Amino acid sequence: MTKQPQPTWERPDLASVPLFTAFGDGTDPARPGRVRSGFTLSTAVAPTSSSLHVVGRKARSGVDGRPSGRAPEVDWDEASELRALASKRFSERIGRSPLADEIARQELGRTVIMEVVQEATEARFAVNGYVSSATAQDALAQAVFDLMFGLGRLQPLVDRPDVENIIVVGHDRVFLDLVGGEKVPGPPVAASDDDLIQLLQDLASRADPPRVFSDANPDLHLNLDGARLAASAFVTHRPSVVIRRHRLVRITLDDLIGLGTLSPLLASFLAAAVKARLSIVVSGQQGDGKTTLLRALCAEIGPEEVLGTFETERELGLEQLVDEHPVVFSWEARPGSGERGPDGRPVNEFTLQDGMHASFRYALDRQIVGEVRGREVAQMIMAMESGSGSLSTTHAASASDTMEKLVSCAMQSGEFTRDSAVMKLARCLGLVVQLRSMYVRGRDGSVRKRRVIDEVLAITPGEESAGYAATTVFRSDPDGPAVAFVLPDHLRMLAGHGFTANEFLLEAQRHGGVA
Repeated sequence: MTKQPQPTWERPDLASVPLFTAFGDGTDPARPGRVRSGFTLSTAVAPTSSSLHVVGRKARSGVDGRPSGRAPEVDWDEASELRALASKRFSERIGRSPLADEIARQELGRTVIMEVVQEATEARFAVNGYVSSATAQDALAQAVFDLMFGLGRLQPLVDRPDVENIIVVGHDRVFLDLVGGEKVPGPPVAASDDDLIQLLQDLASRADPPRVFSDANPDLHLNLDGARLAASAFVTHRPSVVIRRHRLVRITLDDLIGLGTLSPLLASFLAAAVKARLSIVVSGQQGDGKTTLLRALCAEIGPEEVLGTFETERELGLEQLVDEHPVVFSWEARPGSGERGPDGRPVNEFTLQDGMHASFRYALDRQIVGEVRGREVAQMIMAMESGSGSLSTTHAASASDTMEKLVSCAMQSGEFTRDSAVMKLARCLGLVVQLRSMYVRGRDGSVRKRRVIDEVLAITPGEESAGYAATTVFRSDPDGPAVAFVLPDHLRMLAGHGFTANEFLLEAQRHGGVA
């Protein structure tokens, strides 16, 4: 019997494995059948403020905004091991040749990650005789990059175009608020609660300037340049995180008309109010779209105006829209370290009050105080008293509750009595614009979340008992955005700024109002 020759094992040329080819597309004519990988990791912009630029990688999406293809499963344990190896090698090279530029650091990180993933692939082939697909290799390399420079296992969730909020209660209880209003379970974001805390501490240390997240400082707030992260641990039963994605940064009132948030008449009114420099507070509950509406109102400000923004964490993003607002000075609060200086304040602390004080030498046309949750109301009042037509947001369940909420915040700041807070707000606050969320069922049975302007109040000084008067200019309509109701005499001047007052009269008459 003739002995058959035994097959021989031949080590493949790893240059023909997709991951190890040079960046680019197409094929290499020198190697028939060689396919280049599309792996480029994420391209980030060098940080220019106390933010982490890790949001907004181009995600694959279909016509409905949902991911069009399912990404391969990533072995995060393997990614963590490769991250440790890559981090060590990265640190050694940085030590030999320091790189101050963040883009250069991330480019070096890509190179190191490519090396360790290649070595892992070679080892897997030597042991098992096979290599992963190019798509799986790319996913693993991206996961390592996310662990080193991004949000780790949170990053793929942030990158999904159909996700609006990411809610985390412990490493394994994750929920995703989708753009349509549906809440669905998400995958674990860490191997354990301790690993989740370690991730948050890593993100805090990478912020510019670095933040402290510890037992002594159990709350963390970060601007992710496209999202906002709020986290708590040590004082909560499990580490808790909420990431809010800013899906609509470049937005106008016309865009919001298309989304059904307001009517053309109401848009005309609000645009005229901004141009007339009325101070406006946008109120609503969490997730109602307050910041989005505020951005749309800011889009009505002319490009010739010099703007100053004051935020605890940058969210408005006006400084990035240089074609709309060429000159924006953006101040962001800085909590400082745990140590306290001779004045009793945390070392390196920078408050909105500090920023407001400095801003009066910047020749600003408007001072915009973003979100008012507490003592920021003092800076909001100061900005409004300057007569610049300031814009802000706050949390309130109804338009009528907004004034009381602002008065309470002013009193808690320690700078105002109730009477002084009411007096100042009544004199400088022009409009309260209330938002609400409603759920609309489509013909196909699907439910979509819709945000609408629910009411607009005009605020003026009033009798001594209340201290202010609130007139309902646009009243709530259960079927959609607010409708015209009463136009106070002092707002008739908005017709000179483009407001279609005649249309207001007709609509108010249809809805039982008085013009």
